[in-house]
Amino acid sequence: MVVSRGDLFNSPDHHLHSFDGEDAVFVPMDRAAYHRSIFLDARISPAANGTLRLPLQNLAAEGAFKPIGWIFHLAHCGSTLLARALDDPRSNLVLREPMCLREVSLNYSPARVALVKAMLGKRYCAQAPSLVKASVPVNFILPQLLTDAGDVRAIFLHCPLRDYLLAVLRTPGHRDWIARVTRLLASHLGDLTGSTDAERGAALWLAQMRVFDKAMAHNAATVSLDCEIFFGTPRPVLAAACAYLDVAMTDRAIEKTVAGPLFANHAKMPAHVFDNAMRLARRSALEDELASELDVAARWVMQAGGGPVLPRPLY
Repeated sequence: MVVSRGDLFNSPDHHLHSFDGEDAVFVPMDRAAYHRSIFLDARISPAANGTLRLPLQNLAAEGAFKPIGWIFHLAHCGSTLLARALDDPRSNLVLREPMCLREVSLNYSPARVALVKAMLGKRYCAQAPSLVKASVPVNFILPQLLTDAGDVRAIFLHCPLRDYLLAVLRTPGHRDWIARVTRLLASHLGDLTGSTDAERGAALWLAQMRVFDKAMAHNAATVSLDCEIFFGTPRPVLAAACAYLDVAMTDRAIEKTVAGPLFANHAKMPAHVFDNAMRLARRSALEDELASELDVAARWVMQAGGGPVLPRPLY
């Protein structure tokens, strides 16, 4: 099958998945494949087998980018739930943690960023902007990413330091994640060799909150969202997010989504029952166990100058 340049740059059916050296790797997708792919990294669920590899030198992005709606987040604060709740397969295309975007954040290239933005902006509905939920490393290229003329629609999803640490320190697996990601982002966070898990978590939280604050100062149309408000009042928050990001969901559809299985199960592992009441109970059970580490992290942030309170709440 011959794929034209026009097809690659206009049809979401040809998804730029990743980079391999000087090649771009595309995978076949359709509306159903995007909807069922909770993440567009190695866990992607394509429409068919096979990939298409093309030299990057033949794929220079040209012209203006189509506007994209963005969800940036700290991790472990409800971003997958929010992105899936906004995923109505009849309107906006929602792309959750595209591998290609993560890769350019870790190996920055202006030409590759331009290509990724052009590819992620493709739509099935002309009047419905694509929505992209980024991954943590992407937060550190916000100045290079949010360069579109005019309004940039982006939600910065965040949580207080204490809640963040109760999420990221709760199991050995989560602590391993903190160790890996802080090493990966050492150029942004500094050398944390010898730091405790609590200090690493505090450093990652603070760095992300500061880049969010700076990005919002330079992009007046962006908004922030405290995840506890989302978890506690999902119906009005989802309605506000739909209005802000141009997602055409009716009040009835929003009600059905919030009352349905998405909010009764784990957003990343739909086969597991997990709702907000269970999340709050888990968090409460960890308060005493992690109390000393929470204090260490709070002192670390205060000594670093404290964290910002993000402006312009969505709700």
